[in-house]
Amino acid sequence: MANQPSSDRVSADDSAGGGNKRLPGHLRRRLGHPGTIHGMKRILRQRGLHTVCESARCPNIGECFSRPTATFMILGDVCTRTCGFCAVEKRGPPSALDPGEPLNVALAAKDLGLRHVVVTSVTRDDLPMGGAGHFALTIRALRDTGSDIFIEVLTPDFNGDQDALDVVLNAGPDIFNHNVETVPRLYPLVRPQAGYSRSLNVLSAAKKGGTLTKSGLMVGLGETREEVRAVLNDLLNSGCDAVTIGQYLRPALTNLEVKAYVAPEVFKEYEEYAKGIGMRYVYSGPFVRSSYNAEEVFKDARGLNR
Repeated sequence: MANQPSSDRVSADDSAGGGNKRLPGHLRRRLGHPGTIHGMKRILRQRGLHTVCESARCPNIGECFSRPTATFMILGDVCTRTCGFCAVEKRGPPSALDPGEPLNVALAAKDLGLRHVVVTSVTRDDLPMGGAGHFALTIRALRDTGSDIFIEVLTPDFNGDQDALDVVLNAGPDIFNHNVETVPRLYPLVRPQAGYSRSLNVLSAAKKGGTLTKSGLMVGLGETREEVRAVLNDLLNSGCDAVTIGQYLRPALTNLEVKAYVAPEVFKEYEEYAKGIGMRYVYSGPFVRSSYNAEEVFKDARGLNR
């Protein structure tokens, strides 16, 4: 990242997923409790469910599965896009939709005693309206099995299809999340099949419906501080209520290299800037991910959309 001391600049060999150099101390994570983690995975496998925690090789999986909590990933486990940062499977034809998946997500959430559920998906450009109907079915199944549950959806851009977006919003999620992921300049490298303006328009359209809106971005991909601040202003102007900012860590050698390990004080700087311009909820730190500690971020928002 520009304007950082030279000690914050690293080569791809330093990144997670490859190389012999060691991660900075602030980027090391403790493993969770094995018994709880295996119990969590057992529930997920029994119901044939996927999580982005596993598919995207999230560094927080030990902590989150030990609580337990998870981000359910619907619409299968093969993505139709080739984002450079993501470890979710992109090879082979996507599977047919599982009609039992919405109910199984709801039952797994009930089994785990979750109060805040995050539902995301792979991107399915091959499906009508990008699979928006499956999101709606999952939201309704969660409502039917847990009336007091707080539901957050993290969706693709649905290719900017307003009808698809309306299908999801009309199902009544408490929080609508769509990640811009990075700064506009890096989109051809990081999100080649997406569009920065399109993502902002999705968030703006969701906000017009009165839903709490949220977005997230990664740093350490070569962006500058000025570019990050510009994105934060764009998100605010799009009506975004919440933003998450985290360190990009290379999940596999086939993914993009890490350009910089961003210092903790820079994450604090971004947090203070976002709050200073009026962002309602800000969660910024090296291990922050779009759904990490989602319940904690919105602990004072529970019930606002009911």
